Amino acid sequence: MADVEREEGSVLNVKFDEKGLVPAIVQDVDSGEILMMAWMNEAALKSTIENKKATFYSRSRDKMWVKGESSGHIQEVVEARTDCDQDVVVLKCKSHGPCCHVGYKSCFYRKITDPQTLETVEEKVFDPNEVYKK
Repeated sequence: MADVEREEGSVLNVKFDEKGLVPAIVQDVDSGEILMMAWMNEAALKSTIENKKATFYSRSRDKMWVKGESSGHIQEVVEARTDCDQDVVVLKCKSHGPCCHVGYKSCFYRKITDPQTLETVEEKVFDPNEVYKK
């Protein structure tokens, strides 16, 4: 597909990387807050669009997963978008619970304060040991 068609046309033609993956950013549909980033393969993207539940591909587990399948904290997809060259996906979602597997509302709960320091700027909203029965 020509760049101009990909960039300005009406055909979805996501550019997956050499591993068959594309980054997907999850954004709260109401607040605009960025909640998480994960990877999608073609099957995860298709499932997400069809089922309206954020579905990703785990590189470490080598399998697809639905956000919230263990915790119940699903991400209901209200709208899916792609950027101009179709190599990033944004999912505007209604959260059914916190997003981060370590207990925070968002995976972006730390602020970089200098080149080597992180500061936690959010409070935990759940105990992952209770939710995931670790």
